[in-house]
Amino acid sequence: MPRRKGRWPTSASKPKNSGGSFASAPGCTIAANNLSVSRGTLTAEERFKVNEHIVQTIVMLENLPFPKNLQRVPEYAGTHHETLLGTGYPRQLGPEQLSIPARIMAIADIFEALTACDRPYKKAKPLSESLRILARLRDRGHIDADLFALFLSSGLHLRYGDRHLRPEQLDQVDIAEFLQPSTATATAN
Repeated sequence: MPRRKGRWPTSASKPKNSGGSFASAPGCTIAANNLSVSRGTLTAEERFKVNEHIVQTIVMLENLPFPKNLQRVPEYAGTHHETLLGTGYPRQLGPEQLSIPARIMAIADIFEALTACDRPYKKAKPLSESLRILARLRDRGHIDADLFALFLSSGLHLRYGDRHLRPEQLDQVDIAEFLQPSTATATAN
């Protein structure tokens, strides 16, 4: 059944969510044809197709006549899946090729994806678990440690949470736990 203005026409036509209660969260709607697979089950061709969205983003944005102050938008949007290790996509850029705004976009994109309640293939994670995952990515060298520390110390994670997360996701977080890289993880890499 077609969707109108981001809402399902009737509750009877809304798809059932077997993965948890996030589909019924206020402000969260899901599309009937979204991806619903277990981690690690995509073929190389399917993974390429999923990753292709960023290539299409770059192509589309690079063809827009941005004013001078917005001309780097394609770079920022097109690098949000890159990592400081050079293992991201689509270009496998390393730290010397990733600007500060691009690094910020990567952290923001990961945080939003972890906490999002509108993804039928995963349950929205609470604030503490999302920050723990980001801290592990920092410890493994995937994201910028200084920018992650700024994200935490500025309280941006809390302001975002207050505006966009469900009450049950807003668990207690001691940012001191996440401000210093884990010595166990840091020495293992």
